[in-house]
Amino acid sequence: MKLPLCFVLMPFGKKASADGTLIDFDQVYAGLIAPAIRDAKLEPIRADEENTGGIIHKPMFERLLLCPFAVADLTTANANVFYELGVRHAFKSKSTVQIMAEGVRLPFDVQMLRTIPYKLLPDGTLDPAAVKSTQEIIVRFIEESRKGSKDSPIFQLLDGLPEPLIEHLKTDVFRDRIEYSADIKEQLVAARKAGVDAVRAIQRGLGDVAEVESGIAIDLMLSYRAVSAWEDMVALIKDAFSRPLANTVMVREQLGFALNRLKRRPEAEAVLQKLIDERGPSSETCGLLGRVYKDLWEDALKAGKPALASGYLTKAIETYLRGFESDWRDAFPGVNVVTLMELQDPPDERRKELLPIVRYSVERKIARAKPDYWDYATLLELAVLEENRDHAYKALSCALPCIREPWEPETTARNLRLIREKREARGTAAAWAKELEDTLTGQ
Repeated sequence: MKLPLCFVLMPFGKKASADGTLIDFDQVYAGLIAPAIRDAKLEPIRADEENTGGIIHKPMFERLLLCPFAVADLTTANANVFYELGVRHAFKSKSTVQIMAEGVRLPFDVQMLRTIPYKLLPDGTLDPAAVKSTQEIIVRFIEESRKGSKDSPIFQLLDGLPEPLIEHLKTDVFRDRIEYSADIKEQLVAARKAGVDAVRAIQRGLGDVAEVESGIAIDLMLSYRAVSAWEDMVALIKDAFSRPLANTVMVREQLGFALNRLKRRPEAEAVLQKLIDERGPSSETCGLLGRVYKDLWEDALKAGKPALASGYLTKAIETYLRGFESDWRDAFPGVNVVTLMELQDPPDERRKELLPIVRYSVERKIARAKPDYWDYATLLELAVLEENRDHAYKALSCALPCIREPWEPETTARNLRLIREKREARGTAAAWAKELEDTLTGQ
């Protein structure tokens, strides 16, 4: 027998709280919320990650209105979560549980609502000693709502307000759609391993991509990226995505990324620069735009245009630095800054001050989170810049098992080659540097 659904509204990944603590919300979901929901004899379903792009599609409203129960984590005062909570309160008199990390001060409008606190350790992870008791409180709250206890302030304050009745047929269709989405995503996992033709076959089977759930559309886009099908990726975004989805920050960033991979540099620059003009600089967008200027620098060098190349190298450094300064916690633009400063003639002396900051940034991320390929690749590149062979090989050994997509080690090997070739021209290259590139490209 299928269990009733419980929709979970919360941030994804690691997000900073008001006091700067980096909270692992994926761990909060997996270690606290989902088990409590299952203990209450419900099936948890989490908001799709694409909602972080600032857009709510029809499937999101279906989840909000058709799931019999919901849990909302209000810890970071996330705008999407509060909007979704408001929609939920307007249509459901009961069955919405609010939770937050201890010590959080909620906005005035929701301070009077019952909110269940959970305890975190100083590193932003769940306090295991308090998890069980908090789960029991969540289960009790759900049981109270089953008995008719109202939690929506709208239905508490306005006596006699009728709650909208939704046909049972609609909830059944909704569940079928959820199961269909999960099945498609599993198919895409297999397709990424099989190659571009398998991904294309899934797209053909979807029909009009603009009509499918945005989570599937995003997964399809990232599947094309995983198999380096850049033309397909651009065509999907430009011709198949719905206009609201194509206009989200993440999709526009990925469009710029794919255009640059196709060497359509002016188009990539225009897409990313417009995004920065509209939204302000971010580490991700500036990092992608910095890569465009970095490639234009190499293009100009190969074309025998040293003056133009020097101009693009300066633009790449300025753009990466702008991205790193917008968020010191993201080491990606930072490592590119110090690498490109090393490649200038003469090397930019600022790199000596920046390098330990970048190292600290990535080391703290590794210590707090689940590190990925790029974290270890950053340590590898920094070790090469510092000419520390032992640290470089240690970072390489950690990076290799974390490779997800073939273009990742190719990108790192390219950066290491640029450093080596510049140092060879200066007569300062280490003999072991080429071995790292060969390992990354040959794996």
